[in-house]
Amino acid sequence: MIGKIHSFFAGGTVDGPGIRYVIFVKGCPLRCLYCHNPDTWSQEGAEEHTPEDIVKEALRYRGYFATGGGVTITGGEPLMQMEFVTEVFRLLKLNKVHTALDTSGIYFKKDDPEVVAKFDELMKYVDLVLLDIKHIDDGEHLKLTGKHNKNVLDFAEYLSNKGIKMWIRHVLVPGITLNDEYLKRTKEFIDTLKTVEKIEVLPYHTMGKVKYENLGIPYRLEGVEPPTKEEVRHAKYMLGVIKDVA
Repeated sequence: MIGKIHSFFAGGTVDGPGIRYVIFVKGCPLRCLYCHNPDTWSQEGAEEHTPEDIVKEALRYRGYFATGGGVTITGGEPLMQMEFVTEVFRLLKLNKVHTALDTSGIYFKKDDPEVVAKFDELMKYVDLVLLDIKHIDDGEHLKLTGKHNKNVLDFAEYLSNKGIKMWIRHVLVPGITLNDEYLKRTKEFIDTLKTVEKIEVLPYHTMGKVKYENLGIPYRLEGVEPPTKEEVRHAKYMLGVIKDVA
């Protein structure tokens, strides 16, 4: 079994609890307007690694995991290589390593028994899901990512029903997700989930713009400025992350 890998990072602090060994896979079906890693969309030029090799390398940093860290697989979209990810996590759990999956959940199909069975197998070895809810409105989600959001919201409910811990991540983009109606609807949906431990509001930024230029891809949010500190605080208030905006 071979995985298509973009890169690795030892010492991650924003990809789950503690200090983490982060595996970036290549390949993603979404084309999020704000994506800062367009170099992970295609699997062309990927490094190829076996699960055994990856786990062996990750365990070299096991000293970090003693502080509450572990291994996170992100992307790209990890679920594009679900069997590979499942095997990596299975081997990590044999070594008692905390595992986190950073995903959009876009491949979940609750009405397909074969798909659900694959997710059931994967979830045996996942301690935490970092779930990106990119837009609560289906039409706006389609414009933002190129895909509908039904599978994403169904996946969140599946995780909740299975008792899988999750952190919800929501990127705040002026003119797209920075909207009181959408923030209110997002909060109402999150409130229906039983296993959400944390909500992260991620301010939109333009640091990935140079990658688009290097790849010859048009940057479709040209002219959109990052949200202000006040706007970020307001969004955090709307989503219940903080109690007031003062």
